[in-house]
Amino acid sequence: MADIFIGAQFGGTNQQMLVLKRANRHGLIAGATGTGKTVTLQVLAEGFSNAGVPVFLSDVKGDLSGIAMPGSATSKLHDALQSRAVDIGLGNYPYADTPAVFWDLFGEQGHPVRTTISEMGPLLLARLLGLNETQEGVLAIAFKVADDQGMLLLDLKDLKQMLVWCADNAKALATAYGNVSRQSVGAIQRQLLALESQGGDRFFGEPALQISDMIRIAEDGRGQVNILAADKLMGSPKLYATFLLWMLSELFEEMPEVGDPEKPKMVFFFDEAHLLFDDAPKALLDKVEQVVRLIRSKGVGVYFVTQNPVDVPDSIAGQLGNRVQHALRAFTPRDQKAVRAAAQTFRPNPAVDVEREILELRTGEALVSLLMADGAPSPVERVLIRPPSTRLGPLEPGERKVIMATSPLAGKYEETLDRESAFEILSKTAARAAKAEAAEKAEAEARKAEAARAREEAAAQRARRNSPMGRIERVAMSTAQSAATQLGRSLVRGLLGGLFKGR
Repeated sequence: MADIFIGAQFGGTNQQMLVLKRANRHGLIAGATGTGKTVTLQVLAEGFSNAGVPVFLSDVKGDLSGIAMPGSATSKLHDALQSRAVDIGLGNYPYADTPAVFWDLFGEQGHPVRTTISEMGPLLLARLLGLNETQEGVLAIAFKVADDQGMLLLDLKDLKQMLVWCADNAKALATAYGNVSRQSVGAIQRQLLALESQGGDRFFGEPALQISDMIRIAEDGRGQVNILAADKLMGSPKLYATFLLWMLSELFEEMPEVGDPEKPKMVFFFDEAHLLFDDAPKALLDKVEQVVRLIRSKGVGVYFVTQNPVDVPDSIAGQLGNRVQHALRAFTPRDQKAVRAAAQTFRPNPAVDVEREILELRTGEALVSLLMADGAPSPVERVLIRPPSTRLGPLEPGERKVIMATSPLAGKYEETLDRESAFEILSKTAARAAKAEAAEKAEAEARKAEAARAREEAAAQRARRNSPMGRIERVAMSTAQSAATQLGRSLVRGLLGGLFKGR
């Protein structure tokens, strides 16, 4: 099993090989814009694929899609690539493609990528929404209540409905879960609306991505290269960073412990890595550090690609054993700090003045220090990066369409599913409650109307009795009753008198 040839000095001396057995010890590719980071990433991705290692990388600028096609002798860059190959002892190296699969959160330039709200979890979602601690606590309560009630949170409408229910039942939840304020719920709902307007609603739902579909080996034994179309996604940097961190977390949870395998089980390239760490709360940074530290034992290598090495926090940078440093510019105090920091991370080489040469590197050159077979870093060397065998530059739209149509995953994720979850359950509950409330209200209205009619009838009777005609009627009735009583008495007396007289 051949290690990955990255580059060499002129004439092919001091060849730099990435040892596959140490490739899961993570790495860093850094350098200013236009210094060759993308080519280095492409070379490494090709090498891993040829070694049977699946790769995930994000195509931020849209120019990495060419890795799916072989280079061409008719391309404008052919002569320059062949010249570089000769300079480092490769000679007339062959062109070749890689077994690539395209992905896209928006479903436009690749297979749709989705996950569920439940799988994302409250911590990453709070980071995505930019919530404060109080709002994050309310979000965590909504997740906990949904779990306890057996309700699935699959998409944004599930979460929004769950938050409404929590706000409506805040008093009942306060004792067991904590306070849920309508102000916090309103703030979360506003952030969810903003996320939805940016297309984030397409990311949440089913069918959810199965990580196993990215850890695939082609029939010829090469590892699948998963390319995420991220040019449009970069308009939502929090969504981009959160998605990649979610992927790392899923890999960590699903893959078994393997220790240090002969070669990685998968390699993950995190381009524009500074987006993961910018304004990140400590809780999130701790999680990133934990995942990066522990995922190595799952056989997964993580390579951060960034313009400035100081973008990566020290607690994480210390775990990056394989380093490729392209040229840096020292125009500002921060740039000068980055140059000094980068120089201090390499194993010294008396023949290389890192702090000076890092400013003199030409495009396609880099300072390289890689872990050797015994796990120790090699002394830093200045080398020429080898040319890639795949195409440099983007695919044509027609080429991408053909590759997607013939993909082994074509049709699996394109159609969305919407099974019963929190939204449907709570909507039905609310409908039943509204129906019961309407029936109770109708019954109460009926009782109220009946009571009103009774009061009106009583009032009418009182009014009739108190009117002049009513008083005459009462006098007449009283007189009639009195006369009838007198007549009755007279009849009785006459009858009894007659009887007694006869006796």
